[in-house]
Amino acid sequence: MADSTAPSGIRAVRRLTHLFVGLALYGASSALMVRAGLGMEPWGVLHQGLAGRTGLSIGVVSIVVGAVVLLLWIPIRQRPGFGTVSNVFAVGLAMDGTLALVPDVRGLAARIAVLVAGIALNGVATGLYISARFGPGPRDGLMTGLHRLTGRSIRLVRTAIEVAVVATGFLLGGSLGAGTVLYALAIGPLAQFFLRVFALPAPGAVPAAAVTAPPGAILPR
Repeated sequence: MADSTAPSGIRAVRRLTHLFVGLALYGASSALMVRAGLGMEPWGVLHQGLAGRTGLSIGVVSIVVGAVVLLLWIPIRQRPGFGTVSNVFAVGLAMDGTLALVPDVRGLAARIAVLVAGIALNGVATGLYISARFGPGPRDGLMTGLHRLTGRSIRLVRTAIEVAVVATGFLLGGSLGAGTVLYALAIGPLAQFFLRVFALPAPGAVPAAAVTAPPGAILPR
């Protein structure tokens, strides 16, 4: 049965499943990149650098940074959703949990394999939690809020934020390397692919199979 024709309770369960499975996998994917030791995603570089300086676990640092970024939503008048608040806590907890279970990886071949698995899993996670439509994560919301406030393009705002984050994290001792570059190149196509895979039709949407068109009519794709 299509999601658009399912009872509202079933739709809610599906969305919540996408949200929390996606956030858990996102934390796990970041933990795999830590274990690979070949470079983190941009915000991961910052989290790792702060963790090294403060002695806190990287998952706890992720939670603290997420909460601070969420506070920055106030002056730019962004409104958090349920998924936004869940993102702050769930990703960091899943990250620390995965690090406790996954041992250090030795050997370049094994580290590359773990890195690739982490990046691929991050794409899966992104497709899942965004498709749930419970609101953006705190970092993405900061990007869209600054885009709206400044009138600058999303590309420029995102680039500026991530360059600042990576530079700060690197100066604090975060891991910047080939994995950072590979993540930057791969995550866009991966996220786009998995967003299509896990897409949930909006409530009330009419399934394509249920649409009756006159002969010769062209339906939008």
